Amino acid sequence: MNPYIEILRPGNVVMAGIAIVLVAIVDHTVSIPIILAMLAVLFEISAGNVINDYFDYKIDLINKPSRPIPSGRITPKTARNYAYGLFLAGTVCGALISYLTGSWIPFAIVLFADVVLYVYAYKLKSTPLIGNLTVGFMTGLCFAFGGYSIGTEPIISISIFLGFFAFIMTTAREITKDVEDIEGDKSEGAKTFPILYGTKPSAIITFVLIILDCGLCPLLYYNHIFNIYYMAIISVAVLIFIYSGIIFLKNQESENAAKVSKYLKIGMLIAFVAFAVGSF
Repeated sequence: MNPYIEILRPGNVVMAGIAIVLVAIVDHTVSIPIILAMLAVLFEISAGNVINDYFDYKIDLINKPSRPIPSGRITPKTARNYAYGLFLAGTVCGALISYLTGSWIPFAIVLFADVVLYVYAYKLKSTPLIGNLTVGFMTGLCFAFGGYSIGTEPIISISIFLGFFAFIMTTAREITKDVEDIEGDKSEGAKTFPILYGTKPSAIITFVLIILDCGLCPLLYYNHIFNIYYMAIISVAVLIFIYSGIIFLKNQESENAAKVSKYLKIGMLIAFVAFAVGSF
């Protein structure tokens, strides 16, 4: 894969873009602001991934030596400038959305994202739980951003609820990834939650977050936001989430943490399908 595409982590970028698509599907809306919102999210998440690799390339020499920067396919300076260009593109999209909708909120959200993504990569990533919560919050913010880009009250409320769901589950997944990367993080003196407090407490927190999110899922049906088909599909995701939490409680080895992280990602994709199908 071309290193300039690989460093964007296309899979993560697409998942973030799906948040905007889902909000548009739920509202049955297609418009220029929602298209710009999708582009803004793609640019911002891409920028965040690139600047994160820029600051983390020494850790990646141990954890992920095949990535573009540690493998020498992209220089750190080039990656930094690449990230700045992507941030600028996302900000321009946010400004255009605010111009078209007459609301300052979409532009403000993008500016906020610029700052948070940079500060996260530079400092917050290695801060116990704060870094995990930041990633979760930014994922959830994608949904809210989609809602505010459409601008009607019902979809804003729904998008915030969906964003809260994504915030909780993404935070759980980020904690499992910290457990997966614990050796490399230790070598660089990082102070993640698993390093400071152990892998078992990390697994317990992850499990609690998973159960919390699973408990929220039926509310979207009982509040008549989604139809019965949503319940059928989300049940599959719930089973995957709970299974992931249980096997993580039993085994916190790096290899198993990687497996749990993968299962949680699959569960989230299924949940997104449930959101889309349930809106019809």
